[in-house]
This record gives sequence, C-alpha cells and structure tokens, in this order.
Amino acid sequence: MTGAGTKVHLTREHGLALLAQMLRIRRFEERCAELYTQEKIRGFLHLYIGEEAVATGVMETLTPEDRIVATYREHGHALARGISMNAVMAEMYGKAAGCSRGRGGSMHLFDRETNFYGGNAIVGGGLPMAVGLALADRMQDRAALTCCFFGEGAAAEGEFHESMNLAALWKLPVLFVCENNLYAMGTRLDLSEAETDIAAKARGYAMPAEAVDGMDVVAVEAAARRLGTEIREGGGPRFLECRTYRFRAHSMFDPQLYRTKEEVEAWTERDPIARLRAWLEEVRYLHAGDLDRIEAETADEVEAAVAFAEAAEWEPVEDLMTDVGAEART
Repeated sequence: MTGAGTKVHLTREHGLALLAQMLRIRRFEERCAELYTQEKIRGFLHLYIGEEAVATGVMETLTPEDRIVATYREHGHALARGISMNAVMAEMYGKAAGCSRGRGGSMHLFDRETNFYGGNAIVGGGLPMAVGLALADRMQDRAALTCCFFGEGAAAEGEFHESMNLAALWKLPVLFVCENNLYAMGTRLDLSEAETDIAAKARGYAMPAEAVDGMDVVAVEAAARRLGTEIREGGGPRFLECRTYRFRAHSMFDPQLYRTKEEVEAWTERDPIARLRAWLEEVRYLHAGDLDRIEAETADEVEAAVAFAEAAEWEPVEDLMTDVGAEART
C-alpha cells in the first residue's frame, strides 16, 4: 500500500474494516448481477466492481452531517455511507421498503437520514446540486461539507465547468471526487477529451486539485482526509481525481467491444481488495480465520437483504400518483 508518506497510521482494526467494507460492496453487486439475470432487478444496472476503494476510502473521512451526491453507479457509495443493505436491495427490486420507496431503482438511491442525495442518472447532474447544497450550508452557517462523486465523462459537460467556477468563486465547502475509470460509457478518455488530466481542469479554476491511485484504499483515504481538513478550515473547494477502473461492463447491456481482454486483466491484477488483503497479510494484521469470518458475515448480510427484498411489499396501485406533483394550494 502507499500509506508511507501520507501520514496514515493503519491499525489492524481499521485495515480489517476497510477490507470488510470493500468486500461487502463487491459481494452485494455480484449478487445483484445474478438477480438481474433472473429478472428480479429490472431497468438498468451499473456495477461498481473494481472501484470499491474510492467510496470506501472517502466515506471514512466524512461526518454524519456531511452531504453526499453520487452518480448512477452509486450502490457502493450508498452502502459505505451507511444506508442499510436491506433498504438498498429492496430499492433494487422496486419495493416500497426501498430507500427511495421503490421509485428510484438502481440509479436513484436516496436517503435523507444519512444525507445521501443520490443517485443521479444524468451525467454531471450531481455537480450543480452539490454546489447548491454547499451554498445553502454556507448561507445558514452549517459546518457540513458536501462530497460530490462523479465520473471523468462528467468533466466534458457544461455543468462541470459551471460548478467548478462557482464553487471556487464563492469558496464553497465541496470535495469533488472524480472517479476516473478511463471510459465514458464505451468511449475512451483520450478519444473524447483534449485534456485527459482531469485534475488539471479543476486547477484551471484556481482550485487545489490532485490525483491519486484509486485502486489503493489507503491512499484514497489519506488524500480525502487531508483535503477535507483543508475545506473545513475554510480553504474552499478541493478536487480529488481517483484513477481507477471498472472490471465489469458499463451496464448489463454492454458487450465491451471498446476494450481488450488484456487491458481488463492488467487492471484486475491491481484489484483494490486483493492489494489490501496482501498488505494486511504482509504486516501480519490479517490473522487465520479473519477472511473466512468477514466473507461469512458478508454472505449472511447479502442473503438476508435478498430475503428482505423478496418479502417486501409492492407499492399499492392507489398510491401511484402520490408525490408526483405538489398539492393544490388554496
């Protein structure tokens, strides 16, 4: 791991917690892929497998009062933020017990209790929302930080530039986290953007920005913690580009004709879970039986969530128009 030089003191307990969280996200998504093929989950499904170190590392640095805005590949963010797996799985099923009452589905997870504001299906759509949340906090003297996850494809959208400009101009408390997995759907970054250094784009708005190995959970956590501290001290927005890779296709309908098997295999060798596990074994933090215990606990949680979703009720038909429009004012 790259903890050296980042002032991270990784205890055995913390290392195991990071490993457990990443495994929890991966096993949940692997089960979702199975359920999708069984038509238990419908609509679109964008898996986060391979990128677990980003959500896990960043979430470790946030407080319960902080706000989260994510993308349509947000299952990992939701679980790492603390939304119950039962509520997330029920949402995947479209059941009323889901965190968005079954109306959001895979791409629109939402949970007010944990300050999780989505789950946005529009590329770059979460960026102005994050700026707005941070502006509201600033105007009402709240100490919260807003953390906005987005992909590198969003950096080509107009909202990206507008959001960078306003956040920097008004010195808003926003941590922008770009999950650069190299492909905007099926288009390679260097075929769609003249400037492939995404952090450099943020610097163009006078915003401190840096890039980190997004396959290294310790490096991600260290960078996010440091940048978050600078924001909380009044330094204004900060930008973190996490260079990562999704091991699965863009969505379940994607044949992946735009990348080679060799490229995927090369990135798979940098699997963030395997890397952390190897490091924990090297420093003897991972004891005999630890991994089996974590895997068993995770499997139990995933299957309990599936059972919960299976047994959950559908929203009654008579509620179909509820919350669709504002109530008439007299």
